[in-house]
Amino acid sequence: MKRAELLIQKLNLVAHPEGGYFKETYRSTGIIDTEQLPKNYDGQRNFSTSIYFLLKSNDFSAFHKINQDETWHFYEGSTVTIHQISTLGIYSKITLGSDILNKQLPQYTVPGNYWFAATVDLKDSYCLVGCTVAPGFDFNDFKLANKEELQKQFPNHKDIIKALTR
Repeated sequence: MKRAELLIQKLNLVAHPEGGYFKETYRSTGIIDTEQLPKNYDGQRNFSTSIYFLLKSNDFSAFHKINQDETWHFYEGSTVTIHQISTLGIYSKITLGSDILNKQLPQYTVPGNYWFAATVDLKDSYCLVGCTVAPGFDFNDFKLANKEELQKQFPNHKDIIKALTR
């Protein structure tokens, strides 16, 4: 875990509300006007944004959703599992990592409006990833799951929801 602490310091990462640590690394100067966006957006958005995101194995990224598609890019550390529940209520999981021959993906895009969470696969480890969002991320688009509400909406996934909500 020394490496994780070093990365947090060197990359100037700060705590994220969903768990883990992050730092925005890019925000495009281009703007999409409100009228050009779907109605679930409140205000204009940048074309795209990117962050570093570090997650330790003793933590998790809690179920949350955003309006946008979010592409995860694996950089280093343990593999990470992205847990997702589609808008139709279908649960699936993806392993993000560098061993492509063993069905790990170095990059994966979570569709907009999916509930998703993440866990580090190896004990006493961490993962460092990048996340790119388009249209650009705005905290107005971010919704952290309420355990009871999400379990009521998706009762067949109550165990994973219980495990990955705060």
